[in-house]
Amino acid sequence: MKNKLSIYVKTELVEILKERFENNKNRHEGIKWEEVLSKLESNPDKLWSLNEMELSGGEPDVVGFDSKTGEYIFFDCSAESPKGRRSVCYDHKALEARKKFPPENSAINMAAEMGVEILDENQYRKLQNLGEFDTKTSSWIKTPDKIRDLGGAIFADYRFGTVFVYHNGADSYYAARGFRGSVRV
Repeated sequence: MKNKLSIYVKTELVEILKERFENNKNRHEGIKWEEVLSKLESNPDKLWSLNEMELSGGEPDVVGFDSKTGEYIFFDCSAESPKGRRSVCYDHKALEARKKFPPENSAINMAAEMGVEILDENQYRKLQNLGEFDTKTSSWIKTPDKIRDLGGAIFADYRFGTVFVYHNGADSYYAARGFRGSVRV
C-alpha cells in the first residue's frame, strides 16, 4: 500500500511530533498530546500526510482544534517556506501553460499528492499570530477563483512586522517561494 508507514517510520514521526508539540505549547494552548496521539493512531492516512510534510521540511505542528468536527488542525510551522516544496508554480494549469523553463511541479499538485490542503489567507494570518514565519521566503496561498481565472495567483510573506499578500502570474516560480499545508486529524 503506497500511503502506509512502516512501524519504524511511524514511531519516529510520532516522537518528532510529540517533541515539537511539547516545545511549542503557545501554538496549541489547552490541547493535550494524549488526545492528539489517539487521533493520529486511528488515522494512518493522516499520519502518512504528516510524514510527507515532515520529509519536505514543513515541521508540522498542532495549531488548533475544531470543536464542530472533533479534528485537530496541523499546519507547516517551519520558520521558512518548506525547502522541499519550493521553486513550484501555483497549479497544474499554470504548469502546462509554461512552455519555456517549466518548474518540475506545482503547489496544488504537490499538496494533492501529499494529502494536504494549501493554506488560505486566513489560515496564513493565523499561523503568523503564532510566530514569525516566511521572513526570508514566501508561500503560495489558496487563490480565489476570480483571481485564478484571470491568470493570477496570490502568495504571502512576513516583512517589517506585517503579513503581506501579493499577486503574481500563476506560472511564475522562485527558489524562495513554496507553499504551506494543513491537515485535519
